[in-house]
Amino acid sequence: MEFLVKSFVTLFVVMDPVGLVPVFLALAGHYPPEKQARIARKAVLVAGGLLVFFFFFGRGLLEYLGISFEALKVAGGLLLFKIATEMVFGHHERETEEEAKEALARSDISVFPLAIPLIAGPGALASLLILGAEARGVPFGAVSVLLTAFLVLLLAYLFLRGASVVRRALGRTGVNVVTRVLGILLAALAVQYVADGVKALL
Repeated sequence: MEFLVKSFVTLFVVMDPVGLVPVFLALAGHYPPEKQARIARKAVLVAGGLLVFFFFFGRGLLEYLGISFEALKVAGGLLLFKIATEMVFGHHERETEEEAKEALARSDISVFPLAIPLIAGPGALASLLILGAEARGVPFGAVSVLLTAFLVLLLAYLFLRGASVVRRALGRTGVNVVTRVLGILLAALAVQYVADGVKALL
């Protein structure tokens, strides 16, 4: 149960469904509700497929490249800490300025930038690989990680579908507050990842 909760909190904080709302509205807010629903559904399905692929084949890729799990844990922790500081200090942008301009010019924004890198970004992929490795020593650990990934993706879809309602309910300030609280939790988790990885390497 403890590992299940840890997996859920980790993936929820990294994917940040609440933080997706203002980005989604900026990119798809001018579309009719039916098209917004299609965009949200496709984005979540593509992101889910990528996450599942990395969960099953990511460790093999690391072994092929000669990268140890401990090194991944340190790198993943540093990456998550960077994301966390951006969330806390209000610079939570998971795409570059060039990517944002390209996204506005594209008719299909579901794959890029919504699915990649906003939902299934580097932080989410690294977290999934780390959780997948930790799951090996936990009963039903792999099932727990996949279940929590599914739940977080479902929440992301619900937040995207109800983006307008969420924005009206929380307001810009509310979204910012939630994002910063999640950023603090993510920073603590990132430090723990780095500490565990460095300890194992030494």
